[in-house]
Amino acid sequence: MIKADRLDTLQPGIFSLINEKKKQALNAGKNIIDLSIGSPDMAPPSHVKEILLQAAQDDKNYGYALTEGLEVFKNAVVNWYEKNYRVKLDPATEVLSLMGSQDGLTHLHWALLNPGDLVLIPDPGYPIYQAGPLLAGGKIYPLPLLEENDYLPDLDNIPVEICEKAKVMILNYPSNPLAATATKEFFEDLVAFAKKHQIIIVHDFAYSELSYDGFKNPSFLEVPGAKEVGVEIHSVSKTFNLAGCRLGFIVGNAEVIDALRLVKSNIDYGTFSPIQIAAASALTGPEECVKENALNYQHRRDVLIEELAKYGWQVPKPKASMFVWAKLPEKFPSSEDFAFKLLAQTGVAVVPGIAFGTHGEGYVRIGLVQDKEKIREAGKRIGEFIS
Repeated sequence: MIKADRLDTLQPGIFSLINEKKKQALNAGKNIIDLSIGSPDMAPPSHVKEILLQAAQDDKNYGYALTEGLEVFKNAVVNWYEKNYRVKLDPATEVLSLMGSQDGLTHLHWALLNPGDLVLIPDPGYPIYQAGPLLAGGKIYPLPLLEENDYLPDLDNIPVEICEKAKVMILNYPSNPLAATATKEFFEDLVAFAKKHQIIIVHDFAYSELSYDGFKNPSFLEVPGAKEVGVEIHSVSKTFNLAGCRLGFIVGNAEVIDALRLVKSNIDYGTFSPIQIAAASALTGPEECVKENALNYQHRRDVLIEELAKYGWQVPKPKASMFVWAKLPEKFPSSEDFAFKLLAQTGVAVVPGIAFGTHGEGYVRIGLVQDKEKIREAGKRIGEFIS
């Protein structure tokens, strides 16, 4: 088989490599504690599962689901945004269902980019932010996200010629992998920046409801003028532990959404209707399950950081997301060296920071995706490894 040239722009998936390393460690007799994949390990809310089962028993739900998304799901999204973020949306023009957020983060570039168009992406950032533009024939310009700048891009430091060429900027707060958060003040600056340079903002808001210690993540769309310059992409994966259901949504600028709608109308028929019905019940149902979900991650965060501190590794407490972003102890030469030796010697799997971009070197991402006792044991193993 002769592969397409566009595949040459892609890097081998770090998670495939980690899986190989996990198999090797398992074959060597290690007990694996996997903190590498950002997949929720907790169950969906019981009432959501019940609605899913009921909807799956209805024969009429087995036809094609329209690309647009069911009205009950889109209306639930509209109500959820107004209740949680005081953002008003038109379900007909400003909401579109997705087969998970990665669907939108990939296919949106098909709708927006011409060959050679420039996309500003976060570095470190989730790999799809790079792969999506490249698969569409675009070019990328990494924006350094540095600890000294609270992992926010320095908008004033982006070269003028880059600003003039850029068509799209992708950002993600709370951040994967950085667990960093943004402020409304930053989003206000971002809207002004986007208007000045005519750049479309794509904000990945997948971890919106995972926040701790009384902090609440702001939505980009809360800022006046945001809908004029961009969109926000979300999913039900993290908030409601429905990752395998593959359902998300994009909201905001009607023109951008209409372009994506045209692409998707040519390539898919939408997510299975019972999943959309169940997700609508999640968005409109009791909020206690969402709060409990976030509280579980907060407890896990505290256990991990407290355990690491016993061994002298001081890691800042993130205010949001399901990850901890940890700067390596000085004696380790690289993030891959640390992560792969840790896995081989202790069975604990984490992701080397270099997998997320050049500015991720010197860090690792640790997922809070096991119960507290496994997190505690992982922290103990890591602590003994670095001692």
